[in-house]
Amino acid sequence: MSNIDPKERLIFALDVPTVKEADRFVAELEGVVEFFKVGIILHTSAGEGFVAGLVKKGRRVFLDLKFFDIADTVRDAVKQAAGMGVDFLTVHADRQVMTAAAEGKTGSRLKILAVTLLTSMGASDLEDVGIKMTTEEVVLRRAKMAVECGCDGVISSGKEAALIKKETGGKLLVVTPGVRPSGGSTDGHKRLVTPASAIGAGADYLVVGRPIKNAPDPRSAALEILEEMRKAYG
Repeated sequence: MSNIDPKERLIFALDVPTVKEADRFVAELEGVVEFFKVGIILHTSAGEGFVAGLVKKGRRVFLDLKFFDIADTVRDAVKQAAGMGVDFLTVHADRQVMTAAAEGKTGSRLKILAVTLLTSMGASDLEDVGIKMTTEEVVLRRAKMAVECGCDGVISSGKEAALIKKETGGKLLVVTPGVRPSGGSTDGHKRLVTPASAIGAGADYLVVGRPIKNAPDPRSAALEILEEMRKAYG
């Protein structure tokens, strides 16, 4: 039997526009969800104060801001994030950006996650920007570069998780968004996976938003996903 606690590996995406809504979900999921993603929607309205409040309450925080700027700016911004006490921070999988981010988090427990390819993107989207590679080829190339640059992990669809683990020797954490329970809505994601398939492929953390947020009973929805994860861990 696996000794992995699913509660440590489930991240709920707080993709809501107000602190009031975010606080309601945090309270409703008390004792069920311990790890929360704060992205550009909530961070724009709530800022550092809300994140600091989560950290003070002992919650783990995934700051999903996808930094993409010149190296000096990224390095300094990552230092600020590291000082906030968050656990994860995303940056774009650009070599200069990833290298600067790895330097900026030095001495902290912050883990830098490189965004390989948004789960809303498919082959046709790559063609639109002149990339003549498959989604798997793009993801793998960027994952290998993330290792070289000193990143701790990547954001990747569960469909590429196994390949990333194999080709990088398990050196990267794989954090998988676009996770939907069996029979759930796609909600704009093109490369979806279920909790079981993501875990089976080697994903270390699962990011779930709408299936919990839009459920009639978010707490029950989260518990059901945790049970799916528990069965997958065996």
